[in-house]
Amino acid sequence: MNNEISLCLWFDGQAKEAAEFYCSVFSNSKITSANPMMVTFELNGRKMMGLNGGPQFKFNEATSLVVNCENQEEIDYYWAKLTEGGEESQCGWLKDKYGLSWQIVPSILGKLVSDPEKGQRVVQAFMKMKKFDIQTLLNA
Repeated sequence: MNNEISLCLWFDGQAKEAAEFYCSVFSNSKITSANPMMVTFELNGRKMMGLNGGPQFKFNEATSLVVNCENQEEIDYYWAKLTEGGEESQCGWLKDKYGLSWQIVPSILGKLVSDPEKGQRVVQAFMKMKKFDIQTLLNA
């Protein structure tokens, strides 16, 4: 079997607005269809659906989208765009203006924390951060 798996995000009447926002933040993204109940879209080639399900359910930190960034410029870009109207959290986590949680993470983080000599120092350094600072992690 080769069943495709995609993500469905539940909104309170803002699905198309949210999809348009996300598509403006991520290159190689587009809305593929929309109607009053739902919108389908792709973010960097990943298929997603936004559902106008109503106020019954809200996003929480138990689910987040992770953006692996190659450099500080990418971290700064995504952090600025996604926190606009939202809120910062700790250790690279944020909530966007729709309440969806994101992790904006340097792609080298796994390698740094698994380094037997400096991994613990890296963890201590990023526990003090909101937005990741790659140079501080490298210097830890």
